[in-house]
Amino acid sequence: MNFKSMALSALLIVSLFSGCDNKKEKVEADDVVAHKAVQQEDQFSFDLTTTDGKTIKIIPNKEGWKFVGYENKVVLLTFFATWCPPCKAEIPHLVALNEKYKDKFAVIAVVVEQNKPNEQMKQFIAEHHINYPIANSDVNFELANAVGGVSSIPAMFLFNKTGQAVQHYVGAVPEELLESDIKKAFGN
Repeated sequence: MNFKSMALSALLIVSLFSGCDNKKEKVEADDVVAHKAVQQEDQFSFDLTTTDGKTIKIIPNKEGWKFVGYENKVVLLTFFATWCPPCKAEIPHLVALNEKYKDKFAVIAVVVEQNKPNEQMKQFIAEHHINYPIANSDVNFELANAVGGVSSIPAMFLFNKTGQAVQHYVGAVPEELLESDIKKAFGN
């Protein structure tokens, strides 16, 4: 079973949990803008642009996912929207975990709001004291579909140090559960 099938199965299983859902903001294949993945040595990558203008390159492959610049780190990829109350509620947990495990763990946030002005995102980051990168580009929607689709937010995917998905969450998740799963992912 490939990663996309596993992610889709996991998404169906956990869809019972609550999260924000807005038909207008929902990420679906029809909403995806022109494919911006870059062809590279028989692989493609998602080049996400952060609010501070940096690029985060994510490359799916048969072993899992490669997060360029985050090698040998456990990565939590979180899809969220600024209007979503559960998304905002978990920000302090993500900030704390990102700070506590900064040498071997990273949070990468992916906003799933179309045409969200970067200045508004920067205000949101400052207001919530966010210490991790937030991608704000059309490629975000491509990535959301590539991980199996994101129909409710917050949606988070935890990857171990080798880029294999080890956990998927939909809805707000207690900090203690995230921390426990992160510690387990360190050992993988």
